[in-house]
Amino acid sequence: MSKQELAVIGQGDACCPGVSTAPLDDERAAELAKAFKALGDPVRLRLLSMIASREGGEVCVCEMTPAFDLSQPTISHHLKLLRQAGLIDCERRGTWVYYWVLPEALDHLAAFLRTPTATGAPA
Repeated sequence: MSKQELAVIGQGDACCPGVSTAPLDDERAAELAKAFKALGDPVRLRLLSMIASREGGEVCVCEMTPAFDLSQPTISHHLKLLRQAGLIDCERRGTWVYYWVLPEALDHLAAFLRTPTATGAPA
C-alpha cells in the first residue's frame, strides 16, 4: 500500500466559513465535494461510522470485511476512496491494515454545514 500525502483541510472555523456565511469559490467547492462524494455511498458511510465509533480509535480491515456482503477488494476500494477524500488514514502492521478517522476532516465538514442560530427563531 502506498503512502500518500493528504492535505489537511480546515484548521478551524475561522478559515472555514459555513454554508450560510458566504458563497463557495470553485476551489473550496471542489475540495468539499470530494469529501461529500465519498460519504454519498452507503458502504463508505457505514465504513466511516464503524471506524469512528470504534473504541480505541482504530480498526483492522479484517474486522470490517465480515460486516458486508462484499469482497475484500471491494471493501479496500471503498476505504481507499475515503482515504483519498482525506477522511481516514491507515497504517499497515504485518499482514493487516488499521484505519482511523481524521477528526479534523470531520470537524471541517461539520463546521461547513453548521448554520447560525437566529435569536427568536422558531425551534
